[in-house]
Formats: sequence, structure tokens, C-alpha cells
Amino acid sequence: MSNSQRFPAIPYCLALLLAMLTLCGVWYWLGKPVVLPDAATSTHKLQCASYSPFARDQSPFDQPFVLRPQQMDADLALLATRFECVRTYSMTGLDDIPALARKHGLKLMLGAWVNANPQDTAREIDLLIKAANANPDVVQTVIVGNETLLRKEVTAQYLAGLIARVKRQVEQPVTYADVWEFWLKHPEIAPAVDFLTIHLLPYWEDNPTGIDEAIAHVGEIRSMFGRMFAPKDILIGETGWPSEGRQRETALPSRVNEVRFIRGFVRMAEANGWRYNLIEAFDQPWKRQSEGAVGGYWGLFDADRQDKGVLAGAVSNLPYWPLWLGLSGVLFAAGLLLGGRPANERAALLQPCAAALGALCIGLWGEQALVTSRDVREYLWAAGLIGLNLIVLAHASLALAERRGVREKLFAWLEARSGWWLAATGFAGAVMALELVFDARYRSFPSAALLFPALVYLCRPAAGPRRETLLLTALIGAGIVPQLVQEGLGNLQALGWAGTNLLLTGALWRGLHGQRAATTKSSVESGQPHTA
Repeated sequence: MSNSQRFPAIPYCLALLLAMLTLCGVWYWLGKPVVLPDAATSTHKLQCASYSPFARDQSPFDQPFVLRPQQMDADLALLATRFECVRTYSMTGLDDIPALARKHGLKLMLGAWVNANPQDTAREIDLLIKAANANPDVVQTVIVGNETLLRKEVTAQYLAGLIARVKRQVEQPVTYADVWEFWLKHPEIAPAVDFLTIHLLPYWEDNPTGIDEAIAHVGEIRSMFGRMFAPKDILIGETGWPSEGRQRETALPSRVNEVRFIRGFVRMAEANGWRYNLIEAFDQPWKRQSEGAVGGYWGLFDADRQDKGVLAGAVSNLPYWPLWLGLSGVLFAAGLLLGGRPANERAALLQPCAAALGALCIGLWGEQALVTSRDVREYLWAAGLIGLNLIVLAHASLALAERRGVREKLFAWLEARSGWWLAATGFAGAVMALELVFDARYRSFPSAALLFPALVYLCRPAAGPRRETLLLTALIGAGIVPQLVQEGLGNLQALGWAGTNLLLTGALWRGLHGQRAATTKSSVESGQPHTA
């Protein structure tokens, strides 16, 4: 056997080892546990947490909506192990909450939902007054409205009248809750309440604050309110950090960042003697409909009531990383087996690396899709992109291999349609690029879904339909700068998406030039004139 026919074992083994180590290293890095000082223990309970009684499959918009008393009982039993009280937001359907709180030794910050419908609001207020007077041993505070001024559903004068009515009929302190900026915009509400309830959510502010500055920012605002509105007390009615979702400027959601914020905030608040309520007890998947993926992941426990490790113990951004590593490993092995023997020494170096990158991107996109997908349409979209990546993985693996028989036929089929695989990638990229320019606030960055096809067809040009490819190239390329301007250069997820779009633009552009060259060559060989 000649040297040219020998299997390049050493380069292949080195590349294989590097690819396997990289695959394992990336998943471990994403999921490695982080140890931080505990916020709550069996002997140290925290003050209060927001509670919404909705299970994973429930939403307040369900009609007819039926609460589950047994679940609420179990929820409060769990929260009683970590907290002294819970905060609620509406009276509708929560008649049993005071009795359940009493059963588990919890106090209540009882809230009435105030909106633009006077009949709904009147019913909420009546129920609030009734529950507060019937349960003075449990209800320690009543909250008339939550972020109603922010939503511009009522006027400040109308709200002040509601507060005055409740104050005349209950013994408990009465307050109103809103984002801190709206207390500054409507200072006339302050004299109406017994104390101010302010929401401090650095992630959601107009100028989001990164995790490294977030706790200090909360402390500065709380101190400012303490000075401005003295001698009235201040309750931090909501503060927290999301564990999943899209990055906003430098504010990055993650489990570790949620732990850093909650535990750091609790230490600061208790050192200063501040009253506080954490948002929120349990993840609320229904909020993703109005707030994107990030809205569903503010809980201290997940939607299945499993501990996320926010209050105590080590925490991982990706606790199930071994499963994702296993899935990626299977895809990696499948790519190598499909490709078989590499065509040459260069292919021996590239084949394991390509298979590892494809497998990693599919795993990353699958994990992200499970977090972000909200309905059948979005799950189908995510599945379609996984299918596209699998096709490109097969194409790349076979392109680097010696091909005979079935492998040659499969490669010929994939190669003949490579322009369409690129066009499909470009279409998906254009759709998501436009969404992230014109409707970005609640959308996550799907870099993992398109990175591998973009790289493959940048390195191996594929000629698709010319007019469509030209349009997709223009749309994706034109969106890169506006998206970065919108998100800021401190947003690493946005930078990753811009880089992916740049690679995809390059792949589409090379496909255009490859098609032109192929057309020119065909015209020359046939003796016909060529027109662009």
C-alpha cells in the first residue's frame, strides 16, 4: 500500500482527542457547580417571597380557571421552610390563602389587583378588605394595586382614592407597589400610603445593570428613597434576577447570576435592616407569553417545585449538563461513523473537529429551544433547525471522507442540494435577524442554531437560487450594525449573534460568487454568451 493510501492515524487520533476534550470541556464549563455563601438555612429564614399559585400547565388567562388547593397547600408548606411570609397579587380565587398561611406559620402581604376595569377593581378591593379583617393574625400588610401606574391603567388620583378607602376599613398598614421610577413620577401617592413599596429589578430597567453592579445599584436606590420619603418606611416589594433568557446590555440571566444577586442582596438588606420581598417563589412559564423566555424564570424554585439552589448550596447554570454531553457525544460518534475513513491527512484533522462542532451546536440549540419555546409553532421551528443542522453535519462528514457505494450516493444527493441547505439557513437567519432588530426586547439570540451551517458553507461554498440568496445576504448583512447599536457592545450574546450573522453573510456571498463562476464556466464550455 502506498503512503497516499495509508490511513493518517496520528493526525486523526490527535484531532479526535482534541475534539472529545473540547466537547467535554465546553459542557463541563457550562455546568460546573459554583459554591457561594448560603442565604437561607434551616435556622435562618428569609423575610418574604412573591407567590403565584400557578402550576407549569396553568395561567391566569385560562378560562375557566380553577386553582388547586392541594397544590397551594404543598407550596406554602415548602415556602414555610425558607420564608417568614409570602406576598400575593390578586384576591380572585385565593380565599383559602389566609387559612393555609396560618396552617404553615406564614404571614401574608395580601394584594388586590387594580386595573382599568372598575368592576373588577371593586371586587378585588372588597375581597381584600374582607380577608384582612377576618384574618388579622395572618395578614400583616395589604397592597392596593401592583404596577398599575406603570401600565397606565388608572390615574394617580383614582389610585389614591382606593388606598384611602382601604385605609378607612382595615387595621393593617396599607401600601401600593410599583417600579421605583414611578414613585418619583407620581410623588402624590406617597402621602396616601403608610409606607412605600418599591420594585428594584436591575435586569428590567431602561438602562440594565450587569450583575457586578446590580446589588450596589439596588442599595443606592433604596438608600435614596429612605432619605427622600423619611420618616415613612420603605419595603423593597420585588427584587430578583432571572435564571434563563436573553441578555440585555450587560445584564446576563443565569442560575449562577441569580444566586449571586439573591444571596448578595439578602446580606446587604439584612445588614441594613431593610424590609424586602424576593421575586419570586416559583418559575412561572405562563409569563413567557408576554415577557419572552426570561419572564418564566425568576423563581427560587422551578415550575415543578424543585429547588434551583438559589438560596443554599452549590449551583450550576446547567445542572443536566451530563445528559447534554451524552447527546452531543452520540451525535459526534454518528457523524464520524457516517463519514468513515477521512479522505486525506487534512481531512483527518478536520473531520473530528467538524463533527464535534456540529454535535455541540445541536446540543446547545436543543437546550436553548427547550427553555425558550412557548408553543407548537416555536417547537416546530426549533425542530426544523435541528434537522437542518443534522443534514449539514452529514454533508460535512461525507465531504471530508473517502466515499464508496452508499456513502457516495448519499453525498451526491446532499451535494446536489447544498444550495438549498444554505438558502434554508439564510432564510432562518434573515427571519431571526429581522426579529432581533425590530422586535428584540423579548427574543433570545439563536446563534447556536446557525453557527455550524454558516461555518460549513463559508468554508465549502454552495450555490443556491441567485435572487433569493442575494436578498437574504442583503437582509442579514444590513441587520448586523443596527442590532449591535441597539444591544450595546457589552452584550456578549448580541456579539455572538452578530458574529454568526457575519459568517452567514460571508457564506451566502461566497455562494453567489460560486454560482456566478459555475454559470460562466458552463457558458464558456457550451460556446454561449454569459449575462450576469
